[in-house]
Amino acid sequence: MEEVILTEKIPIKLWLSELEEGALEQAKNIANLPFAFHHVAIMPDSHQGYGMPIGGVLAADSAIVPNAVGVDIGCGMCSLRTSLSDIDTSGLKKILSNARKRIPVGFKHHKERQPKEWMPEPEGKLPVVESEYESAMYQVGTLGGGNHFIEIQKGSDGYIWLMIHSGSRNIGYTVARFYNEKAKKMNEIWFSESTKDLAWFPFDSEEYHQYKAEMDYCIDFAFSNRKLMMERLKESVADIYPDVEFSGFINKPHNFAAEEVHFGEQLIVHRKGATRARKGELGMIPGSQGSPSYIVLGKGNPESFESCSHGAGRVMSRNQARKTLNLQSVKQELDKKGILHAVRGKSDLDEAPGSYKDIREVMDRQKDLVDIVTELHPLGVIKG
Repeated sequence: MEEVILTEKIPIKLWLSELEEGALEQAKNIANLPFAFHHVAIMPDSHQGYGMPIGGVLAADSAIVPNAVGVDIGCGMCSLRTSLSDIDTSGLKKILSNARKRIPVGFKHHKERQPKEWMPEPEGKLPVVESEYESAMYQVGTLGGGNHFIEIQKGSDGYIWLMIHSGSRNIGYTVARFYNEKAKKMNEIWFSESTKDLAWFPFDSEEYHQYKAEMDYCIDFAFSNRKLMMERLKESVADIYPDVEFSGFINKPHNFAAEEVHFGEQLIVHRKGATRARKGELGMIPGSQGSPSYIVLGKGNPESFESCSHGAGRVMSRNQARKTLNLQSVKQELDKKGILHAVRGKSDLDEAPGSYKDIREVMDRQKDLVDIVTELHPLGVIKG
């Protein structure tokens, strides 16, 4: 931890030396919510989000805030280790080509419904999920766009790794927007002091439990989405290397709210762009397509509500990156590193390495939160 702000209702504990003005204002807003508990934790990859800073952790006493989870409910990472120790450029290109044929990216969906076993079974009445269920059967096993990616990596342990970052697609977005709008209307009726971007439901309301049930479904859907993509990626590797074996599958969401006990109290902990890092718990912290990612082991630090960063964190907005970064320089830098990257034109510069913080500095700032187990260097990347 690098700094503590004591000017608000509860302290704000920061794992970075500087936080942009907009994100700092958002951190203060969540610290002043009437149900905010003990302190707010801000991870080293933090930057401005919508309502709550990305990389923020809010522990709430008897309340839930849809925008403190975000619109991509259950977004997260999964990874596994292969038995391969090396892949040549030709093999890597073939794997990426095969994966693109099996896994739709960006706005694309499958042309056919996917097998029903990949869809989580709804429990109870979930009206938004039910309305989106049919469409979701075409979306499970798809990457999406933005900062979502599929990456083939070389680990410091000598093995080739596979990593995927994706979320709950349109079903999570629809649930998030529906309940945030409902919370805003209810907060207006109650004359709540919270801002419209941090509208909330109290624990004793029907809406709290309805939103949480639909949110939990979206978390399960996001997991199924990543798991199916990983199966298709494994098939793409096995097409080229038939004797390959896979082990050590890890899955971790970083946009969710969960009921947990901290400081002796039962709370609902919101992690928006933050990963749970309980003591001995494995997780993943990705860099950019030009920098390392990490398999980490949580230390269970109570000061972060047992959390760590979910990535490097943006240092430029998407528009700023497209306007200021030089396309040829970015491509040359990635080519020089021998990475089969996803920067093709100016529209891809929002995902250039220079638009992100230095992942090594981010890792250095959270030595009290996680230990590094394996460093993973990118070899080939697919992005939406």
